[in-house]
Amino acid sequence: MLDTSAIGHIIRNERKAQGLRQDELAAASGVGVRFLVELERGKPTAQLGKALDVLNALGCAVQIRTPGGLTLTAPPAPDEEGA
Repeated sequence: MLDTSAIGHIIRNERKAQGLRQDELAAASGVGVRFLVELERGKPTAQLGKALDVLNALGCAVQIRTPGGLTLTAPPAPDEEGA
């Protein structure tokens, strides 16, 4: 099951894989470093909108599968340079 700890783990691993420091990802996402630290630690009350901003900054897509089998995918936001 996906929970806040798993999401935090995914974000931390991807940030490190991309060679980013927490302050760099926070700036690229438009969030504070403290928020990012707490998100990576799996804080259960992290704001969803900000978490999505972080995932988008990393280039991650979010996918939701409904009980009926429908899959909804939110692709990462396009680069401002590429838009």
